[in-house]
Amino acid sequence: MATIMVVDDSGYTRRTHRRILESAGHAVVEASTGMEAIEGFFVHRPDLVLLDLSMEDMGGLDVLRKLREMEAGARVVVVSADIQRSTHQLVAEAGALRFLGKPASAEDLLATVSALLEGVVP
Repeated sequence: MATIMVVDDSGYTRRTHRRILESAGHAVVEASTGMEAIEGFFVHRPDLVLLDLSMEDMGGLDVLRKLREMEAGARVVVVSADIQRSTHQLVAEAGALRFLGKPASAEDLLATVSALLEGVVP
């Protein structure tokens, strides 16, 4: 299967996403800060990143932009409780492939991950 990086400052969210993804056979690496995400992306080269927008050290949009600078084809899904239309627009412009509202159901999470790993882009 794939290696997926889960970036979220909430340990509960990281554990929940890890459990869901590992049950589907994926390998999971975690990051709790923006800087950890950037370093982890460089080290692990995940197939897909699930990225929260609100973190203490660095905003998710900044992390998204940096990941896309590091690798133009980086596949990133933003998972956030901020469901405003303007936020959707910002993350799309920054290069996110999808946006999932928090909390994302296991079904939505796995369907999104599967679609993107299979090359289905919105």
